[in-house]
Amino acid sequence: MRKLLKYLKPFTRLVALMVLLTLGRAMGELALPALMAGMMNQGMLKGDIGYILTNGLWMLLTALGAAACSIAGSFVSSRIGAGFARDLRSAVFSRVEDYSLHEFDQIGAASLINRTTNDMVQIQTTLVMAFRFVIYAPVMCVGGILMASVRGDSTVTAILVAAISALILFMVVISRFAMPMFQIIQKKLDHLNLVLRENLTGIRVIRAFNKLRYERDRFRNANRDLTDVSIRAQQLMAAMNPLMMLFINLTILVIVWFSSGKVVQDRLQIGDMVAFIQYATQILFSFIMITMMFMMIPRVQASAERINEVLDMTPEILDPSAAAEPARPAGTGAAGTGTGPELKGRVEFDHVSFFYPGAELPALKDLSFTAEPGKTTAILGGTGAGKSTLVNLIPRFYDVSAGRILMDGTDIRQMTQDSLRKRVGFVPQTAVLFSGSVNGNIRLGKEDASEEEIRRALETAQALDFVSQLPDGFGSRLAQGGVNLSGGQRQRLSIARALVRKPDIYVFDDSFSALDFKTDALLRAALKQETQEAAVIIVAQRVSTIMNADQIIVLDQGEIVGAGVHRDLLQTCAIYHEIVASQLPEEEWLNER
Repeated sequence: MRKLLKYLKPFTRLVALMVLLTLGRAMGELALPALMAGMMNQGMLKGDIGYILTNGLWMLLTALGAAACSIAGSFVSSRIGAGFARDLRSAVFSRVEDYSLHEFDQIGAASLINRTTNDMVQIQTTLVMAFRFVIYAPVMCVGGILMASVRGDSTVTAILVAAISALILFMVVISRFAMPMFQIIQKKLDHLNLVLRENLTGIRVIRAFNKLRYERDRFRNANRDLTDVSIRAQQLMAAMNPLMMLFINLTILVIVWFSSGKVVQDRLQIGDMVAFIQYATQILFSFIMITMMFMMIPRVQASAERINEVLDMTPEILDPSAAAEPARPAGTGAAGTGTGPELKGRVEFDHVSFFYPGAELPALKDLSFTAEPGKTTAILGGTGAGKSTLVNLIPRFYDVSAGRILMDGTDIRQMTQDSLRKRVGFVPQTAVLFSGSVNGNIRLGKEDASEEEIRRALETAQALDFVSQLPDGFGSRLAQGGVNLSGGQRQRLSIARALVRKPDIYVFDDSFSALDFKTDALLRAALKQETQEAAVIIVAQRVSTIMNADQIIVLDQGEIVGAGVHRDLLQTCAIYHEIVASQLPEEEWLNER
């Protein structure tokens, strides 16, 4: 928790104001019993009406002042707590945005959401209570003891000291049982969120395999575990409050018993006895407040540690201190005539190897090839060959374990991530759309894209027809994840989002899998015209999608086993021959040999 207090710096003035308001409230409440004692001793017993009215007026003003300080303190503490939580949430979100995919996998999306919501609420609530009680309770406790020692004699003071000692012992015993429970609650809540997230995101698979009952039992078990621990913790807290109230009332009863005899013997004034009882109540209630804060510390400490884990985790992929930019190539043209356009986006894999964190075997091993601008490079291979891993290295979702990837002659690790990703139009294997309009989703690729640019991108992606038929056209609303569209429609919108960016490099990670053959053919023909000046890298499962590529890279278990054009690979690469034979009728490819 101490590490997080640096986020309180912007609220230094409000914290100082909160301290003053708390002191004002405490001083006012400590003064009230003394004023009441004077009114009883000097006014009521002696019948001095003027003294009663004067002291009564001072009591009223003091009570109003203390109430005003309390109300203002509540407002200020809430303002500090909300502002602190806002800034801390922003810091956590910013750090998470910098994470590589490895850090996401390490913590987990469900846990990150829980840390940004539930844990943050725990810290905010505790902070608000701390500002209200951490200063107030000690001041009331110390001030009450000093004032009570003035009003009472040695006997009742000793009773009060004994009661405070017993209360402290009780707090320690309760804390030893409560602290572990609150730490367990956070872990159980994490697990419950994980189960819930998996159920919501995988509901189609769960229903398809008729696993609803199994998942209900899984959620019920996680829910029961959390409920059982929470009930035990709340039972302990619920038992603590009445026990403390009983203890306070017994203490007051003992004080009244001993004080009343002294009042009868004229060794103690009635007003001093009443004031002493009030001070004793204030002292004991202050200890209850401190106890409540101690009860909250374990839970907020667990939350603070989990948030610190997010903030302290250094992303593996960082921008270099001195960033480099690829040199702008001369206008040599694709054919090297010196008359063509400036082509950018040359991607070179130079002996690249990659291990997933904790893996014993490499996912990619010693890959070397070049994707030229103005040409299409296709990546083909069986399941688990490393195709998606390969393209994820280009925008630095992961960093290579060995070797290097060059963009226009510059190692991409020497470029800023922002600069690198502006040059890449990436279409992931699973089409991801966001809630909002069609326009808004396409403009994620280019914020200032015009209507004409959006129209052209949609037309190239073969999406213009179905978008035009939507109720509001380009302004039609999409549900979260684009669930109100088919899989093929989502893929085409994802492709349009990359096209509107007009990057130097297009990366299509099996982005045509949901398209029918006719749409696939039309899309590839349109893409060829649209991407003439950029490097195009396509990961595909269907041979028909990449037969006409300028270069085909065949992967097997993370290694390149073939590279060339379709006709050559049929003769030189057995794995490619097997893939083609398994997908296309013999008469379609036999003549190519």
